Amino acid sequence: MANEIKYQINVEIADNTVTKDNPNDKIFVVVSTGSADKERIVQEMHKLNPGLEIETLRLVQDLQNRVMINLIMAGMSVNNGLVVASPGCKGLVHGSAWDPNYNKIYVNFQQGKEIREAISKALINVRGKKVDSVMISSSLDAATNREEFMATAGSNFTLYGKNIKIAGEDPSVGIVLVDEDGTETQINGGLIGVNQPSKLVFFIPADVADGVYTLRLTTQYAGSQMLKTPRVMEQTIYIGEVTQPDEPVGGGGDEDGPEVQ
Repeated sequence: MANEIKYQINVEIADNTVTKDNPNDKIFVVVSTGSADKERIVQEMHKLNPGLEIETLRLVQDLQNRVMINLIMAGMSVNNGLVVASPGCKGLVHGSAWDPNYNKIYVNFQQGKEIREAISKALINVRGKKVDSVMISSSLDAATNREEFMATAGSNFTLYGKNIKIAGEDPSVGIVLVDEDGTETQINGGLIGVNQPSKLVFFIPADVADGVYTLRLTTQYAGSQMLKTPRVMEQTIYIGEVTQPDEPVGGGGDEDGPEVQ
């Protein structure tokens, strides 16, 4: 088709921080171009079809979300082409009654046909070796020993990576959790237990609700020197009974976000 969209994903070569003892062990990392929230999606929809009002597009987006929630909460598996979402149960049965202390409902998300087809057609452009490598590569939840950026409120959470030490005098330096509504939770110095270039351990407050969050890490650290302009990395994490998409993040993560600005 003449109007078929051509996708290109830029990747770079970086050290694999999971196998630190092997300096020759390399991985590809996606070069992030930023992050998009609900409003950015609406604006992009408007660019594709400027004949529709922005307010109409917001209503359509919210309506789709509401309908999907209603169907999922009715016990259905919902496939909108992009993702397949289905409810499930977690926890062992204690007695014969549902016990919220042990039993949870979660929603599993898997890639849909449309996104799989887009990935299969994408052109991968290798830009060479990453210079001044910085990345969030993996994680570990102290409460459950889960990896793949699954976390628990009221527990320690460990990030592994490269040049992720929190350092610098700029007011923006630190760790912030941003929920899907844009509400920010600051992780201040008192909640950070280990602060190393390749390892961060911090406490996630117990009152943080379950959900999908953007973890924003801002630092001026750059090895032997400090950056004048803070560098920002972003990583999606899943707190509580939230299931990550079926393609796990591992073996080096996503350099630069994570987004790096």
